[in-house]
Parts: sequence; C-alpha cells; structure tokens
Amino acid sequence: MTDADELRRRTREFLAAHPPAGTERLDFLRARFDAGLAWVHFPEGLGGLGLPRSLQVVVDAELEAAGAPDNDPRRIGIGLGMAAPTILQYGTDEQKARFLRPLWTGEEVWCQLFSEPGAGSDLAALGTRAVREGGDWVVNGQKVWTSSAHLARWAILIARTDPDVPKHRGITYFVCDMTDPGVEVRPLRQITGEAEFNEVFLTDVRIPDDRRLGGVGDGWRVAQTTLNNERVAIGGMRLPREGGMIGPVARTWRERPELRTHDLHQRLLKLWVEAEVARLTGERLRQQLVAGQPGPEGAGMKLAFARLNQEISGLEVELRGEEGLLYDDWTMRRPELVDFTGRDAGYRYLRSKGNSIEGGTSEVLLNIVAERVLGLPAEPRTDKDVAWKDLAR
Repeated sequence: MTDADELRRRTREFLAAHPPAGTERLDFLRARFDAGLAWVHFPEGLGGLGLPRSLQVVVDAELEAAGAPDNDPRRIGIGLGMAAPTILQYGTDEQKARFLRPLWTGEEVWCQLFSEPGAGSDLAALGTRAVREGGDWVVNGQKVWTSSAHLARWAILIARTDPDVPKHRGITYFVCDMTDPGVEVRPLRQITGEAEFNEVFLTDVRIPDDRRLGGVGDGWRVAQTTLNNERVAIGGMRLPREGGMIGPVARTWRERPELRTHDLHQRLLKLWVEAEVARLTGERLRQQLVAGQPGPEGAGMKLAFARLNQEISGLEVELRGEEGLLYDDWTMRRPELVDFTGRDAGYRYLRSKGNSIEGGTSEVLLNIVAERVLGLPAEPRTDKDVAWKDLAR
C-alpha cells in the first residue's frame, strides 16, 4: 500500500468497525495500533504498515474528522519521541513486541534516566554503574532532572559498564523497571513552585540482560538515537501560525492597545518573524525525517526554541507591566505535563529558563551544530583516550 487514497479507505473501514462514539477509548487505541494506523512508518505488527512517514497525516485527518480519541501525546512524549524510535532501531523482536504497543496507547508511561548531578552537559562522564551478575546487571547510582519519573512504569537508562576504557566507550543502554524496589523517586521543586522533575536513586536495581538495548559498551551510540529524537521532539513540534509562546503575546498586543509602545512593537515584530521562521524550519525538518533518522539539525531547532521562548516570555512580562509580575499558583504539585500556554505570563517566564538546559544545554548544542552541521574543527579534548576511572572528578 503506497497510495494515500487506499490508506484513507482503510482508515474509514477501521472507523466503521470501531466507531469512536461507541468504543471505549483504550479499546479504540489498541485496535488502532493493531490495525497499523498508530504510526504508519513503523513495520507491520508494530503499529505501522511500513509506509512513508508522510502518509501519517492522511490517517490523522480522517481520525480527527471522526472525533476519534488520541493517545494524549503530550503526557507520553518521552515514550513516543525518545524511547520508541530507540527500541525500534536497537531492540530485539521480543522487546519491540513487549514495549511498543502499551507505550503508544499510553498504558505505560516512560521516563529518561540519563543526566546525573556530575554528568549533565558532559553526559558521557556519567558514573552510575551496572555490574554483571549472571544473567542480570546490578545498577547503583543517581539520576537527576527526570521528567515523569513519578508517573513512569519504564525508563530508558544509560550506565557505565566498563570504567577501564574512555568514557564514551564504557556505557551500556538498558530498559529499567521503575517499580523495582531499588528505585527511589524524589521530587525536585522548581522555580515555578512545581516538581515537574525528579531525582532518581538506584540501589542494587537488578536489570535482566534481555532488557539491554544494543551491545555491551555500545550505549553511547544507542543514546545518540534517543538524543537526536529528543531534540527534534522539543524543538521541532508541529505548531500552527502563532502557536506556542508567541501566541499569548500577540493576543495581548491586539487586545490591550493601552500597553503598546514603539519599542515593544519593534521587538514583537522581530520575535514574531523569528518564531514563524522557526515554525517553518520545523516543518522542513519533519519532511527530512521522512527520508531517514533525525540528524544533528535537530540541535539547531532546539537552540532556536530555547532562545525564542526566553526572549518572547521576557517581552510578555514587560508588555504586561505590573500584571506580568503576578503568579497564579505557587502550590507544590507534581504535574503530568508542561502547559506553557495554559498558565499565566509569570509561569511562562520562569519555566522557559529551563529550556536552555533540558534536552541538551545550549552550549553543548552550539558545539554539535558547529562540528556536525557546519563542519568546523572540533574543540581539543584531552580526555578522549583516558580511561573513565582515571578522569579527574
């Protein structure tokens, strides 16, 4: 099947057999996955039909017109955007069959156990250890800035399995069961008042070897698939014109003429144009994804996303004057998702400060763009050939 009309017909036949109004939401999502209409570019039997990614819009349009439920993608974004493509590329047949369906339907939430207190920007310096004991790996260490850890059933985890080789070569990639008694999740309260992130402590957590993704010591290469997809997911999300952070500012400008000044007008025009350029660049990046895996260009999109969010939210606070300093709710809570546009200007201003840290710091992403996109000489790295155990920490 390669024809959009044929896929449209298939989707309508599915809707006739599973009318959204008369089908339980979870039953509908499971049936959609089994019919290959979850992500059509995935292989048959894994929620797809082996079709070009570009045909997904055909399915989505038919389902939306019929009022079909979605899988709440914002709530399960880590699973959809990071875990799924990594499992698809490196997982065994058994791993794909076990994890992809409940991941896509949202029955099982995923989180990402990568960053550590001493290994954030320099992620390859991570110190969480995984030691082989028979058919299991015993993991000890600490992870930090873990979104959704308080909700997650599974985690993608990288840990050091060989301290005697340079840092990039001694890492292995695992799927970690977040219900293991050795996993402790503690909330991290942020400047917004919420505990959207967590720190996770791993104490003698046993991971069977059949939950390893990729080869032993090959975790850094596997992690690049996750990280490239993460940056695209953060910086390249599909938005309508004036979607995202620029929308609330533009609405305020139109509805509150008494707040306008010439200087603010010039700054708003500049940021509106930049936001539209970023949106269209994201569309082009998604079209490139049709031809293969995401490349380092996603780092550039994520860079633009962070800078624009911070500049736009700062402009919004200035535009609103004293109102911009108000904050709706400092209550400590552990949200299921980040809602930039559903909160007030103060929240957007504070929360956007994290955009230049999460998903790779802007400084690290600048290096990636310089070296992998522009082809500039790499920065000198004195630790490339030094065993991890001999690095200064």
